Amino acid sequence: MNTNNSNQDLLINPQQTQIPQPDPYSHLPHPVQPGPSPSPHPQSRRPRGFAATAAAAAAAAAASADSTPRCFISQCLRKRMLAGLRQYGDFPLPARADMNDVLAALAREAGWTVEADGTTFRQSPPPSHTGSFGVRPVESPLLKNCAVKECQPSVLRIDESLSPGSLDSMVISERENSRNEKYTSASPINSVIECLDADQLIQDVHSGMHQNDFTENSRVPVYVMLANGFINNCCQLIDPQGVRQELSHMKSLDVDGVVVECWWGVVEAWSPQKYVWSGYRELFNIIQEFKLKLQVLMAFHEYGGNDSGDVLISLPQWVLEIGKDNQDIFFTDREGRRNTECLSWGIDKERVLKGRTGIEVYFDFMRSFRTEFNDLFTEGLITAIEIGLGPSGELKYPSFSERLGWRYPGIGEFQCYDKYSQQNLRKAAKLRGHSFWARGPDNAGQYNSRPHETGFFCERGDYDSYFGRFFLHWYSQSLIDHADNVLSLASFAFEDTKIIVK
Repeated sequence: MNTNNSNQDLLINPQQTQIPQPDPYSHLPHPVQPGPSPSPHPQSRRPRGFAATAAAAAAAAAASADSTPRCFISQCLRKRMLAGLRQYGDFPLPARADMNDVLAALAREAGWTVEADGTTFRQSPPPSHTGSFGVRPVESPLLKNCAVKECQPSVLRIDESLSPGSLDSMVISERENSRNEKYTSASPINSVIECLDADQLIQDVHSGMHQNDFTENSRVPVYVMLANGFINNCCQLIDPQGVRQELSHMKSLDVDGVVVECWWGVVEAWSPQKYVWSGYRELFNIIQEFKLKLQVLMAFHEYGGNDSGDVLISLPQWVLEIGKDNQDIFFTDREGRRNTECLSWGIDKERVLKGRTGIEVYFDFMRSFRTEFNDLFTEGLITAIEIGLGPSGELKYPSFSERLGWRYPGIGEFQCYDKYSQQNLRKAAKLRGHSFWARGPDNAGQYNSRPHETGFFCERGDYDSYFGRFFLHWYSQSLIDHADNVLSLASFAFEDTKIIVK
């Protein structure tokens, strides 16, 4: 029995001496597993002889299989990421770049500033701290010397002690959450202004202005409007000495030139196509004596005539005579009230002005001016021509006439009820296939109405209906067509001269 027992001790248990095989998935990251639970039948003896040698070899193989693949794959991943950033992102990464180098390059690409010690910050606070407007970086030395702590930008630091695998936690904020909440509630612009008093701000603004002074080649020429009243309704210069005094004062201010309005109602006042330029010729000669440049406004509208005592310059008298018999040459509102500030767009192509259309009348006036003062164009005295396109010389309808009762902030009234404009509206409606749209809106209010008081302009009003869109398009297109027609002929009359419009 003893011999048998000793022989049993010398037998090798194959389950105890089996060589463990390495795990093929040991190189992948995985959570730490708890150790093996103790066997219900623990061994009381250590393996000896061949069993001990086999166990040691298995342990060495397992350790080699667990460490070498993981390190190798990590290096391959890092090399591929660095190569991709260099090739496709143009990142200037060193040959042996670590994850701190990569993160610093990414921060710089996003617009952050990364210093040598790892300090990372933006040049200005984040957009969420600026309310409804952004803040540009301020390079003023006054802000650099500001001692108030809230004026400093939010600073972020790179923690170099973190492992490369902890990418999400590598950039941390130096400020606490309470400080961030305080920054959110206060505007950074107000914080900056609190750092500086008024004198410092003014001094900084002036210093910035001196740094951006215009050079001689980039200065903007300055022209001053010459006062009305020097030319009377008979186109005569009535105060040459006053003109010289005013031009002398302008010359002392170092202006480049003056702007003079040439009135259609003065030059062609009494008879069609009979132009009198004598007063303007004398005025332009005086301007030429002072070596000032000249810009001329072709004024086809009415001027003055209010209670302030200004000079009244009306449309030509022969045009007003036509208007007595045919008031539809003027703009007309829904109630039939006429506006004589300028001619209606409706007669731009209607021969109702002694055999001429409105467009032809404007062109003849401009062509006469160009012929009369050809010498001044040749000498370069006249540098630009401004073309009047409506009331006050502007491209607009006379919808806000004070003489008809309008007061700010009334919405005004449509000016399309003369018979010529109504004819054009009927043509446009018929072309659209809805002849019953040939009318103006009957719920657009009066001159002093407010939008919400009308059925046309109120929220979800008729302006957004099919008819409303059609009418507004026709109304605005008539204005645009008038400008196209007049400016096309102006470009022909004043070729090689700068054209100005309002």
